[in-house]
Amino acid sequence: MTPQKVFAGLLFAIATAFHALAPAAEKLAEYRIGPGDGIRVVVFQNPDLTLETRVTENGTINFPLVGILRIGGLTIPEAESAIARAIREGGHIQLPQVNIQLLQIRGSQVSVLGAVNRAGRFPLETANTRVSEMIAIAGGISPAGADLVVLTGMRAGKPIRREIDLAAVLLDGKIADDEVVSGGDVIYVHRMPVFYIYGEAKQAGAYRVERGMTVRQALARGGGPTARGTERGLRPRLSVSRTMRRPRRSASSAST
Repeated sequence: MTPQKVFAGLLFAIATAFHALAPAAEKLAEYRIGPGDGIRVVVFQNPDLTLETRVTENGTINFPLVGILRIGGLTIPEAESAIARAIREGGHIQLPQVNIQLLQIRGSQVSVLGAVNRAGRFPLETANTRVSEMIAIAGGISPAGADLVVLTGMRAGKPIRREIDLAAVLLDGKIADDEVVSGGDVIYVHRMPVFYIYGEAKQAGAYRVERGMTVRQALARGGGPTARGTERGLRPRLSVSRTMRRPRRSASSAST
């Protein structure tokens, strides 16, 4: 292999690695520093100003020569600019070059509650993390969970509430409905809707309402009437919830 081909191969490998790392770097640049995050601050050619610290609950750090400085809620580039500005305005260094490394993320957490396999609070490790990703971190929706997910939180100082049909996001490609989460958000997965078959039915009990299920399909889950039952005894009893219609019948009677 000629030196030219070796050099070309190295350039290709470097370019490939750069493209692979670019999305991660972009997400990191958009991450907003929160209370409890561990950071390392480095000022170029000024090792005495290197600082490893944890952001306080008030979103501040105590930086050498500057004192108390609030960086909570800022992106990493914004925090670097804020520290550099404070150093420059203090008359210590004329053109400081500040670099911040994120050592540990603890400030931004999202709570995942309800019918998931591992409910709890989870760190928001990268920007642009979506609801479906947080549910995956929580172990996925449990067998008793519904497709409908509720997201609550704050945006621009105002409370928000979103209902997300997760099945539609994944099956119908409605990616825009898969909201990006922020620190402090709460994701709640409701229990699945059910209907009940009771009376003279072979398999009376509670069953999950499947997507697009008809009344006849629901009744079939009960195995039909027993020897003492009759379809003439079916009594329609429909109820309507806010999110979907759920059939009520008996076979002799079924209900939701």
